[in-house]
Amino acid sequence: MVKMALITGFLGQTRDRFHVYNREIDFETKIRMTSELEGYSGVEIVYPYETSLPEQTLSILERYGISVAAVNVNIKAEPEFRDGGLTAADGHVRARAISMIKEAKDFAEKIRADKVTCCPLADGYEFVFQYDYALAWKRLVESIGEAASYNRRIPLFIEYKPSETRGHCYIDNAAKTLLLLRDIGMAEIGVTLDFGHSIYGLENPAEAVTLLESSPYPYYVHINDNDGRWDWDYFCCTKHYLEYIEFLFYLKKYGYDDFMTSDTMPTRWDIRGTFEANSKITQRIWAALDSKEFRELMNTLTSDDYLGTWDRIREIFFKV
Repeated sequence: MVKMALITGFLGQTRDRFHVYNREIDFETKIRMTSELEGYSGVEIVYPYETSLPEQTLSILERYGISVAAVNVNIKAEPEFRDGGLTAADGHVRARAISMIKEAKDFAEKIRADKVTCCPLADGYEFVFQYDYALAWKRLVESIGEAASYNRRIPLFIEYKPSETRGHCYIDNAAKTLLLLRDIGMAEIGVTLDFGHSIYGLENPAEAVTLLESSPYPYYVHINDNDGRWDWDYFCCTKHYLEYIEFLFYLKKYGYDDFMTSDTMPTRWDIRGTFEANSKITQRIWAALDSKEFRELMNTLTSDDYLGTWDRIREIFFKV
């Protein structure tokens, strides 16, 4: 069985540029809802917006038997981060971004989470000759290094994304994230691999898994789907079914046993149905990967007869 979690913010009110979806609910209601969803036992909490009171948070989690997959520290929404957080020209702004990650680590430890994840979306650029790339990289290494070195009992995971809120984020793919971690040179740090970010960044998510697996750094997974042109956060397999199967295959091959967290945004679709769709398809594919037919198929991966491989894939996963 796959351990499933979700990002609590998506259980309440969300919005895009034009519409507001669903209603706002309090944190305890979100945790109760999670406990009632088929297949879910964990949450990723966005700090400090979802909750910032550790004792109260831990009490609610224990009441409903829900674990914490990660604490997600958000360093993009505040006005001072408009032009960058970890790479900002103003040292006071960088210090504030670093401080928020440190605070999130302390919060995570108090609620018995084992990691903090951060997607530095405010750090990037829109135009040529807008920033000094070398200086920005130096600031990233220094800022993330300082944040990661604080309270090493709680490792910091960096999530990459091609764009948003910036036209181009500095940390935009798996390889560059690993370069960043190498330059920081610390063991207590890892990578958050979001299936949808990988897809619309023109990566192959399964290949990204193998790249991360070959590194000395741990990784943590977000699941969703999109059309390859934007991070729509659709539910799994609605656009990239075979890619998701291959993604899960390599996660299973390498013994991934952390949470798979639904970074999925219900907008026009029922919240419960959306998240349970992720759980159901993920669990069924995970089980199918253990089938005798699929194990036999894997013996053909080195074969030149891909048409034969395709026929077996069709029989196992399409039944048509």
